[in-house]
Amino acid sequence: MTGTMAVSGLPAPKFIVAGLLILGSVAYLMFSGINDTMVYYYTLSELAEKKTDLAGVGLRIHGHVSSGTIRIDRELSQVDFLVMEKKTTNTLPVTYQGIIPDTFKDGAEVVVEGTYQADRHHFQATILMAKCPSKYEEAQAASSEKPQTPDQPY
Repeated sequence: MTGTMAVSGLPAPKFIVAGLLILGSVAYLMFSGINDTMVYYYTLSELAEKKTDLAGVGLRIHGHVSSGTIRIDRELSQVDFLVMEKKTTNTLPVTYQGIIPDTFKDGAEVVVEGTYQADRHHFQATILMAKCPSKYEEAQAASSEKPQTPDQPY
Protein backbone atom coordinates (compact mmCIF):
# COMPACT_ATOMS: atom_id res chain seq x y z
CA MET A 1 0.00 0.00 0.00
CA THR A 2 1.32 3.33 -0.94
CA GLY A 3 -0.85 5.69 1.14
CA THR A 4 -0.84 5.97 4.89
CA MET A 5 -4.09 5.96 6.80
CA ALA A 6 -4.08 7.53 10.19
CA VAL A 7 -6.69 5.76 12.18
CA SER A 8 -7.26 7.23 15.56
CA GLY A 9 -10.14 6.94 18.01
CA LEU A 10 -10.66 10.73 18.17
CA PRO A 11 -12.66 12.75 15.65
CA ALA A 12 -10.91 15.45 13.67
CA PRO A 13 -10.27 18.68 15.62
CA LYS A 14 -12.58 20.67 13.31
CA PHE A 15 -15.53 18.48 14.37
CA ILE A 16 -14.71 18.97 18.05
CA VAL A 17 -14.57 22.75 17.61
CA ALA A 18 -17.84 22.77 15.62
CA GLY A 19 -19.57 20.65 18.27
CA LEU A 20 -18.39 22.94 21.08
CA LEU A 21 -19.61 26.01 19.17
CA ILE A 22 -23.04 24.46 18.67
CA LEU A 23 -23.33 23.42 22.32
CA GLY A 24 -22.21 26.88 23.46
CA SER A 25 -24.76 28.58 21.21
CA VAL A 26 -27.60 26.37 22.43
CA ALA A 27 -26.65 26.98 26.08
CA TYR A 28 -26.48 30.75 25.54
CA LEU A 29 -29.89 30.86 23.83
CA MET A 30 -31.43 28.72 26.54
CA PHE A 31 -30.18 30.82 29.45
CA SER A 32 -30.88 34.18 27.81
CA GLY A 33 -34.43 33.03 26.99
CA ILE A 34 -35.04 31.90 30.57
CA ASN A 35 -33.85 35.23 31.98
CA ASP A 36 -36.08 37.20 29.61
CA THR A 37 -39.23 35.26 30.49
CA MET A 38 -38.64 34.64 34.20
CA VAL A 39 -41.28 36.17 36.47
CA TYR A 40 -40.59 36.63 40.17
CA TYR A 41 -43.20 35.92 42.87
CA TYR A 42 -43.87 38.59 45.52
CA THR A 43 -46.25 39.18 48.41
CA LEU A 44 -47.82 42.61 48.84
CA SER A 45 -45.45 43.34 51.75
CA GLU A 46 -42.42 42.61 49.57
CA LEU A 47 -43.84 44.77 46.79
CA ALA A 48 -44.38 47.66 49.24
CA GLU A 49 -40.72 47.47 50.29
CA LYS A 50 -39.32 47.40 46.74
CA LYS A 51 -42.02 49.20 44.74
CA THR A 52 -39.71 51.65 42.94
CA ASP A 53 -37.29 48.88 41.93
CA LEU A 54 -40.11 46.65 40.68
CA ALA A 55 -41.96 49.20 38.55
CA GLY A 56 -42.42 47.97 34.98
CA VAL A 57 -40.88 44.56 35.72
CA GLY A 58 -42.75 41.29 35.15
CA LEU A 59 -44.08 40.14 38.54
CA ARG A 60 -46.36 37.60 40.14
CA ILE A 61 -48.35 38.78 43.15
CA HIS A 62 -50.22 36.56 45.62
CA GLY A 63 -53.13 37.68 47.77
CA HIS A 64 -56.88 37.49 48.29
CA VAL A 65 -59.68 39.38 46.56
CA SER A 66 -60.93 42.09 48.90
CA SER A 67 -64.70 41.68 49.44
CA GLY A 68 -66.92 44.13 47.60
CA THR A 69 -64.22 45.46 45.27
CA ILE A 70 -64.88 43.43 42.12
CA ARG A 71 -66.04 45.56 39.16
CA ILE A 72 -66.61 43.58 35.95
CA ASP A 73 -67.05 45.10 32.48
CA ARG A 74 -68.46 42.21 30.43
CA GLU A 75 -68.19 44.10 27.12
CA LEU A 76 -64.42 44.53 27.52
CA SER A 77 -63.94 41.24 29.43
CA GLN A 78 -62.21 43.35 32.05
CA VAL A 79 -62.23 43.19 35.82
CA ASP A 80 -60.95 45.70 38.39
CA PHE A 81 -60.50 44.63 42.01
CA LEU A 82 -58.32 44.99 45.09
CA VAL A 83 -55.86 42.32 46.14
CA MET A 84 -55.27 42.25 49.88
CA GLU A 85 -52.87 40.51 52.17
CA LYS A 86 -54.64 38.81 55.08
CA LYS A 87 -51.78 39.28 57.56
CA THR A 88 -51.44 43.03 56.92
CA THR A 89 -53.54 45.95 55.74
CA ASN A 90 -51.73 46.10 52.38
CA THR A 91 -53.94 46.31 49.29
CA LEU A 92 -53.23 46.75 45.60
CA PRO A 93 -55.64 47.78 42.83
CA VAL A 94 -55.53 45.35 39.90
CA THR A 95 -56.91 45.51 36.37
CA TYR A 96 -57.15 42.36 34.28
CA GLN A 97 -58.54 41.94 30.78
CA GLY A 98 -59.26 38.44 29.54
CA ILE A 99 -61.14 35.32 30.51
CA ILE A 100 -62.21 35.53 34.15
CA PRO A 101 -61.94 32.20 36.00
CA ASP A 102 -65.14 30.70 37.45
CA THR A 103 -63.51 30.54 40.89
CA PHE A 104 -62.83 34.29 40.92
CA LYS A 105 -65.03 35.89 43.61
CA ASP A 106 -64.87 37.85 46.86
CA GLY A 107 -62.30 36.39 49.25
CA ALA A 108 -60.79 34.05 46.65
CA GLU A 109 -57.08 33.39 46.78
CA VAL A 110 -55.49 34.86 43.63
CA VAL A 111 -52.18 35.02 41.86
CA VAL A 112 -51.86 37.78 39.27
CA GLU A 113 -49.03 38.10 36.79
CA GLY A 114 -48.20 41.34 35.03
CA THR A 115 -46.50 44.67 35.69
CA TYR A 116 -46.64 47.10 38.61
CA GLN A 117 -47.10 50.78 37.80
CA ALA A 118 -45.49 52.60 40.74
CA ASP A 119 -46.63 56.09 39.70
CA ARG A 120 -50.28 54.98 39.89
CA HIS A 121 -49.84 52.31 42.61
CA HIS A 122 -51.64 49.95 40.25
CA PHE A 123 -51.06 46.44 38.89
CA GLN A 124 -51.86 45.61 35.26
CA ALA A 125 -52.38 41.85 35.15
CA THR A 126 -51.94 39.73 32.04
CA ILE A 127 -52.73 36.46 33.84
CA LEU A 128 -55.29 35.87 36.60
CA MET A 129 -55.39 32.60 38.53
CA ALA A 130 -57.95 32.11 41.28
CA LYS A 131 -58.93 29.35 43.62
CA CYS A 132 -61.67 29.19 46.15
CA PRO A 133 -60.60 27.01 49.06
CA SER A 134 -63.98 27.33 50.79
CA LYS A 135 -65.60 25.46 47.88
CA TYR A 136 -63.27 22.52 48.41
CA GLU A 137 -63.39 22.72 52.21
CA GLU A 138 -67.21 22.57 52.14
CA ALA A 139 -67.17 19.56 49.82
CA GLN A 140 -64.60 17.81 51.99
CA ALA A 141 -66.53 18.58 55.19
CA ALA A 142 -69.77 17.33 53.63
CA SER A 143 -68.16 14.06 52.58
CA SER A 144 -66.72 13.51 56.07
CA GLU A 145 -70.16 14.10 57.66
CA LYS A 146 -71.76 11.23 55.74
CA PRO A 147 -72.37 8.24 57.97
CA GLN A 148 -70.01 5.38 57.38
CA THR A 149 -71.72 2.10 56.54
CA PRO A 150 -70.03 -1.16 57.35
CA ASP A 151 -68.83 -3.29 54.47
CA GLN A 152 -71.39 -5.90 53.58
CA PRO A 153 -70.48 -9.20 52.00
CA TYR A 154 -71.77 -9.85 48.50
